[in-house]
Amino acid sequence: MLKVRPAKSEEVQELARIGLASWRKGILPLVAADVVSRIEKDNPFIPFLEEQGGNILVAETDGALAGLGASEHGDNHISDIWVAPEHEGKGVGSALIAALEEQFRARGFAEATIRVSADNTRALGLYRHLGYHETWRGFDHDPILDAKLEKVSLAKAIRPYGPVPLLGQ
Repeated sequence: MLKVRPAKSEEVQELARIGLASWRKGILPLVAADVVSRIEKDNPFIPFLEEQGGNILVAETDGALAGLGASEHGDNHISDIWVAPEHEGKGVGSALIAALEEQFRARGFAEATIRVSADNTRALGLYRHLGYHETWRGFDHDPILDAKLEKVSLAKAIRPYGPVPLLGQ
């Protein structure tokens, strides 16, 4: 059974392993060897997870950690979706995105946003399948990778909680 919940501090190392494995599959082919070497050596997921703490959502399936998602700044932007390669195609990414959208609704936002590498076709396909539409495409410097990549920004309308305004009001 798939369940999404807040991360626990004792899960940092396992979540960092999942993040790095997912990164290897989706992003590693897009960057230079020196970037790969640095990311492999330093695993930037560890400080990210330690810093974000309770902002991280975890997907688990039958008690095993399967992925993580975050809205790094507590706004309506999905900053991270990382799914363990062995759990891809099982609804983990969709469940994490749905849970983050619920948080956004609770905060009163009417839109969710996400940005992805244009060459990460699997992730881009998932976001489009979930109703996200492209709002921007261009080249952007990624500070963690220290590389310029073609990125795509996407958005999706979500209905915030609360009363629905009547027409004309």
